[in-house]
Amino acid sequence: MSGDSLWQALALVLVIEGLFPLLSPGGWRRAFSQLLQLRDGQLRFFALCSVAVGLLFFWLAR
Repeated sequence: MSGDSLWQALALVLVIEGLFPLLSPGGWRRAFSQLLQLRDGQLRFFALCSVAVGLLFFWLAR
């Protein structure tokens, strides 16, 4: 992965992350407050699933 690709990937993540609060600030706030209520183990599980899906997408895109 070249340096340009890394910056493009980071930019895409920021765009996607910004879409949720832009399109539905109330829904984003509710979802974020629900995330704060999760126990550490639950939060780690969802983070692990997110990493696994991201790696799967990355692998499929190659």
